[in-house]
Amino acid sequence: MTTAATAAVPAATVRRLGRFELRRELGRGAQATVWLARDPHLEREVALKLLDPAATDGVLAHWLHEARAVSPLAHPNVVPVFEADTIDGQPCLVFEYVDGPTLAQARRGRGGMPPRDAVQLMMGVLDALAEAHARGIVHRDLKPSNVLVGQDGRPRVMDFGIAAHAARDGDGLIVGTPGYMSPEAARGESPAPAMDVFAAGMMLAELLAGAALLRERDPQRAIDRVQREDFALPAAVPVDDALRAIVARAVARDPRARYDGARSFHAALAGWLGAASEAVEPAAGGHGTLEFLLRRMRSKRDFPALSTSIVRIQRVASSETESLASLADAILDDVALTHKLLRMVNTVHFASAGAGSISTVSRAVALVGFAGIRNMALSVVLLEHMHDKQHQAQIREEYLRALMTGTLAAQMLTGAREAEEGFIGAMFQNLGRLLVEYYFPDEAQQIRQLAPQGGEAARDGAAVKVLGLTTGELGLGVARSWGLPAPLLRAMDRPEGDAPTRALPAGAERQRWAGRAAGELTDLMLAQPGAMPRAQLARLAETYGGALGLRLPAIEAAAEGGRTRFATLVDALGVAVPRAEVAHRLLPPLAVDLPAPPAGSTPATAGDTLAGHALAPTAVLPPAPAGEAPRISEPARTGERAAPASPSALSPAATPAPGAGVPRLAAGVQAITDRMAIEDFRLDEVLRMVLQTLHDALGLQRVLLCLRDPARHTLTGRFGLGRDAASLAPRFEVPLRTPPGNSPDLFAAVCAKGVDTLIADAAAPAIAARLPAWFARHVRAPTFVLLPLMLRGACFGLIYADQARAGAIALDERELALLRTLRNQAVMAFRQFDRG
Repeated sequence: MTTAATAAVPAATVRRLGRFELRRELGRGAQATVWLARDPHLEREVALKLLDPAATDGVLAHWLHEARAVSPLAHPNVVPVFEADTIDGQPCLVFEYVDGPTLAQARRGRGGMPPRDAVQLMMGVLDALAEAHARGIVHRDLKPSNVLVGQDGRPRVMDFGIAAHAARDGDGLIVGTPGYMSPEAARGESPAPAMDVFAAGMMLAELLAGAALLRERDPQRAIDRVQREDFALPAAVPVDDALRAIVARAVARDPRARYDGARSFHAALAGWLGAASEAVEPAAGGHGTLEFLLRRMRSKRDFPALSTSIVRIQRVASSETESLASLADAILDDVALTHKLLRMVNTVHFASAGAGSISTVSRAVALVGFAGIRNMALSVVLLEHMHDKQHQAQIREEYLRALMTGTLAAQMLTGAREAEEGFIGAMFQNLGRLLVEYYFPDEAQQIRQLAPQGGEAARDGAAVKVLGLTTGELGLGVARSWGLPAPLLRAMDRPEGDAPTRALPAGAERQRWAGRAAGELTDLMLAQPGAMPRAQLARLAETYGGALGLRLPAIEAAAEGGRTRFATLVDALGVAVPRAEVAHRLLPPLAVDLPAPPAGSTPATAGDTLAGHALAPTAVLPPAPAGEAPRISEPARTGERAAPASPSALSPAATPAPGAGVPRLAAGVQAITDRMAIEDFRLDEVLRMVLQTLHDALGLQRVLLCLRDPARHTLTGRFGLGRDAASLAPRFEVPLRTPPGNSPDLFAAVCAKGVDTLIADAAAPAIAARLPAWFARHVRAPTFVLLPLMLRGACFGLIYADQARAGAIALDERELALLRTLRNQAVMAFRQFDRG
């Protein structure tokens, strides 16, 4: 107990209580008095807490019962209870005597503590609470005056006299001290660990600020205010955003938004402390700009600082020992983040692995993976609030540039772990650029004017002239203030000078160079629409190929795969990329005008398509009203359908409900993924699995695969499933070269442009005029889908699927995405088989 500065009691007045010799009074409260005493049997000093004799029998019984319940607590940060009994008719508790002041006495009038010292002290307090929580015990009256600080500086939690067992029925009593009492405790709710978390958060805030967050003389007003107000550290308190976020989480008014117990709170502080210890020294120069930016971010808080839950996700996802449950718990600590991530994993890209709705974080982590969840979390944080600025187009471009850089870096690296780490590092190499664009738009414009096309080196020089430091140094400084771990800070540091000529081993250095190469490749994509000249890619391969172990074909494949993956991420994040913006060049090629039809027919024209799917967006040609030419329009969004034409006499089959094929498509995607993971998989088996999945999931009439015949320069039907597929396959013959002066038919045009196409009504005049003669004579399907197989811009195959009634193929957005995933798996199978 405490050694308050009280005068020693004269020897003549010393009295006994049982075997104990009462030496002097240490403190007095509303219900009890604390004495320093000596136990002659064990020859030690103890602290005796004597309950007011006027207490009722009920209060006395409750007091002794709870004291005995907590007496088994044994922890270095807990003041232990030796005895709980009635001695000479006096109810009392016997505690270990701690020679030191209470925390309230030690900090009185001394202002705020250094953040590191305050955190280390509170981690000791939380260790004590965690031990109690593990035994089902809630303190319920944690406050600075109930924490002793020994001569060794170790905090010791005391006075569990009103502690209670968690999850017991609420007694309706308001228990605790106003100013530290949680909102639910102020309502008399059942004791729970979150009550102690709130009190510990208020204590930590008080240590950092030098004053209590809730200062109110009237206890009833304090009880009312804690139920109505939200509390946070004042902006003037000099702590970083990561620690500020930890405090905010701990004192959240809604207990569900807090840490679920002292152990979780302790883990967050340990993560902050560890990150602060590992952080490297700030870059030289430019401190004024960095400090100004940090102050602005703290005061306005309109740019999304990395919350502690995301820092914890980064740490847990990078660990070799943490479990799936640990990562799920880290996500659940942030209610808002939980909703965002579940929304993302239920988008068309991630749902393809789940065969249905993903409703729990544990399942999301299991399906998407540790690193995937981490990447989504970091992406979400960087994306927030971009719409709040008037110059949102430029901010969006910088964000998408960062996202594409990370995506391309992942494509250039081998191994899932290295690719995921490379994604984060490369994306965050662009953090400074995004921050400058967000907070200093005028200065960002000056930098662009000074270095319009000079590359990163020229931009760095311009940034030093304008800001006093490079954007990379600025981003690193902010990342340190967020408490990001040292490995990520290292990956963010874009390398300078010439790239190594020898292949780097897997690890941080190769990731850094992959980030730099990916940044240059992204800039090439932004510089010009359409496909990049091969000569530019060759120069990139010559510069970085040695260090990364990549040749030109691999760089080309990385660019192609990067666009595909990037488009999917953009879709998942819900970012609209208008065609007029430069960033639109990062997306896969959109649907383009089909070549002119034969004379006398009405041409089909290209309209806007929905950007951000797996490869080129689908062109949906609905039946045209009388007298109106059909158009290639947006692919069907969820809930939208092309107007059905009159039923064909070929089949009375009903149109499957939109979205009905998702479970089977998703299951097929997973089965094919598993099969392709086998080193010696058979190509024909995978291709048949692709066709079988399409046929069964969508209830199609037939599905066929056409492949390139090098001798004839055509795509020829090889095999298929469904009605007359075997006999019709040889009839399919799509020319890959069109003689000069001739117009390609619909199939040839679609394959030349690589445009996924759904024909809703082949009888429409403008469509019928474009159909090849062999199709009109032998196949005559009224509605069909064409999925070209593309590699490096050239078509080498085609998946064809049809139905026997016009308008009978109706696909929602999830089905469209899964169809593209299946098509991509077919392409990947060919690519892997060819490499083998």
